[in-house]
Amino acid sequence: MTSNKVKLTTSEWLRTLVPLVADLPQDIAEAERYRRLLQTLRTLFPCDAVALLRLEGDSLLPLATDGLSRDTLGRRFKVAEHPRLSALLGSAGPLRFAPDSTLPDPYDGLIEGLHGHLEVHDCMGCALQVEGKAWGVLTLDSLHPGSFSDAHLDVLQAFGSLASATVGAAMRINRLSQLAQSEHLRAESYKRAAGQPERALLGQSPALKQLLKEIDLVGASELTVLVTGETGVGKELVAQALHARSPRADRPMVSLNCAALPDTLVESELFGHVRGAFTGAVSDRQGKFELADGGTLFLDEVGELPLAVQAKLLRVLQSGQLQRLGSDREHHVDVRLIVATNRDLAAEVRAGRLRADIYHRLSVYPLPVPALRERGRDVLVLSGFFLEENRSRLGLGGLRLDHDAQAALLAYGWPGNVRELEHLIGRSVLKALGRQQPRPRILTLTASDLGLMEAGSQATSTHVPAAAAAGAQVPLPPGLSLRQAVEATERHLVLQALEAHGQNWAQAARALQMDRANLVRLAKRLGIHDTR
Repeated sequence: MTSNKVKLTTSEWLRTLVPLVADLPQDIAEAERYRRLLQTLRTLFPCDAVALLRLEGDSLLPLATDGLSRDTLGRRFKVAEHPRLSALLGSAGPLRFAPDSTLPDPYDGLIEGLHGHLEVHDCMGCALQVEGKAWGVLTLDSLHPGSFSDAHLDVLQAFGSLASATVGAAMRINRLSQLAQSEHLRAESYKRAAGQPERALLGQSPALKQLLKEIDLVGASELTVLVTGETGVGKELVAQALHARSPRADRPMVSLNCAALPDTLVESELFGHVRGAFTGAVSDRQGKFELADGGTLFLDEVGELPLAVQAKLLRVLQSGQLQRLGSDREHHVDVRLIVATNRDLAAEVRAGRLRADIYHRLSVYPLPVPALRERGRDVLVLSGFFLEENRSRLGLGGLRLDHDAQAALLAYGWPGNVRELEHLIGRSVLKALGRQQPRPRILTLTASDLGLMEAGSQATSTHVPAAAAAGAQVPLPPGLSLRQAVEATERHLVLQALEAHGQNWAQAARALQMDRANLVRLAKRLGIHDTR
C-alpha cells in the first residue's frame, strides 16, 4: 500500500525541492530535467504513476512518464476524446477525480507491470501555465482508491508552479519554443495541405538522437541533403523535419516520387509543360520546381530518374533556370532540394545509370536513416503511436500490448522497418477485435495476435531459400564482375517470375515483393521488354 507522503516536515520539503530549484538555471538536457521533476513528484505524493504532457494543437503529447508502460511515450491523447485530460486543462487549479468517477481514464491498462485491466483507482492532476499560456498537464495516478486528499491538492498547487518554472527553463535553454514553432510551420506545409495526417520522428534511441542532431544541424542550411536508408524507415518524415527546421518552413514543401511515374511523364512533372507539348497537354502546367519556388522540393527514389531528365535537372541545380516542356521561355526558381533513395547511388554511377555530376550535386550532405532494428526500444514508442491511432479510429476505450507482445516486437528483425510495424499494428488490432465478443472497452494485444513468430518463420523458410535457390540456378560464366553477376541474377529472377505468372507484370511484382513501376524500370535496365 502506498504511504501518505504528504505529511512531510518543513526540512524534508526543503531537502526535496531545493535540488529542483537549483536545476532551474542549469544547462540540463530536457529529458533529464523532466525525469528529475517526476522523480520528485513521486517522492512527495502517494502515487504509482506520473506523467508530464505538453499541449500541441488538439492533443496532449507525453514528454516524460514514470510508472507507465514504455509505449505511452508514443501516444497522442486527443483532448476531445479524454474528458479527464480536458477537465484538467480547463481547471483553474489542481483537480482530483473521485475513485468511483465514471469518466474513462486515459491510462487504464497502461500502468507498468500491472497484469489485467485497471478499472478503479485514484487520480489527480493540474494544468501548467508557461509564459501566460496553457502549456500542458501533470497527472498523478494511484492504484489504491482514497490515496489522495484535499491536502494533496494544496501541495500540488505549489508544486505545479515549480513544474511550470521547470518547463519554462527547459524551453529557454533547450529552445523548445523554436522547435514548437518549426512543428507548427511544418503542420502548415504542403503535405498537411494535402490532407495527410501529421507524423513526427519518435523515439529515444542513440541512433535516432544522432539523426535528430544532424537534422537540426543541416536543416537550417541551404545544402542539398541526400537521405538514404532502407524501404520503410521514414525518409519522407526526415525530409519534412529538415524543411520544418529551415528558413523556408513557412513556404510549401512539394514532394514527388520519381519511381511512381513513367519516363514520359517525369520531365513534365518536374519542369512543367505548355499547351500542345504532347498528346493530352491541353493547357499550360507548372511543374514541381515552380510549385516549390521559395520552399523545398523533395524527390523520393531519385535514383529512378531517367538519364535524359538528369541533364535538365543538373541545369536547374546549377543555375536555377528551367524550361517547361515544349517552351523556349526560361523560368527562374529558388528551391532547396532534398532527395531520398534506398539505392547505392555511387554504384549507380559506376553502372552508368546515374550521371556522376548529378551524384555530386545531390550528395552534398548524405544523411543515413537507421533501420528500425538498430533503434532498440524505439519500437515500443512507435507502437504506442500506432496503437493510439487505431484506438481513436476504432472508438476503443483503451488499446494496449501485454508483456509477451512487447517482447515479440523487440525480438523481431523488422525487414520492412517502421512501415511494416504500422501495418502490423493495424492488422493485429482488427484481427484481435474480431475475435472478441462482445466488443471490449479495453483491448489487449498478445504475442499471438501479432503473429510475428509465424511471419518470421515464413520469411526464413520460404522467401530467403527460394530466392537463394533461384539465384543458385543462374549459369554464371567465370570472370564476371560483382555488378555483372548481380545483374545476371536479377535478370534470371525477373524472367522466372514473369514466366511463372503468364507475363502478368503486376503478379510478378508481387511475387518479387516490389512495386510494379520499380519492376518495369528494373526490367528495362536489364534489357527485358514486355512481350505481350
